[in-house]
Amino acid sequence: MLHGLLWLPLLVLFIGLAWAGWNEYQKLESYKAWAADFETAKYDVRAVLGVRGSDLVWGKPSRQGPIFLETIDLGELQRIGVQQQNQLLSDPEESVSGSADLLLELRDRQVLIPFTEASLALQWRQFLNRRLGLSA
Repeated sequence: MLHGLLWLPLLVLFIGLAWAGWNEYQKLESYKAWAADFETAKYDVRAVLGVRGSDLVWGKPSRQGPIFLETIDLGELQRIGVQQQNQLLSDPEESVSGSADLLLELRDRQVLIPFTEASLALQWRQFLNRRLGLSA
């Protein structure tokens, strides 16, 4: 009986990890179906992002597919930056770690798209700047 009680927390932990893995797999599969229509797309635990023609679309990943989708025309972008802990990263070659946000400055508002890896946010900034012919 004592051995059973000792193994019970491990069983619960294993079931929890299995569910979390299945949940993430479902999100990834729904993202793959969504991303098929885009020229370039990215999946992140915090956000999905895709470029199709002159549209930039982003939202939050879920098992049913991306939710809270927003779209902007790339022509509306005034400036693109990367923000980490409320500070703008200025050097494109800067070595950073941790999470960051892609900062999109439009004519009438600012948009933050979260990334779990700052290096990926810097790569997207570089990609969008090249696509729009903006300076980094």
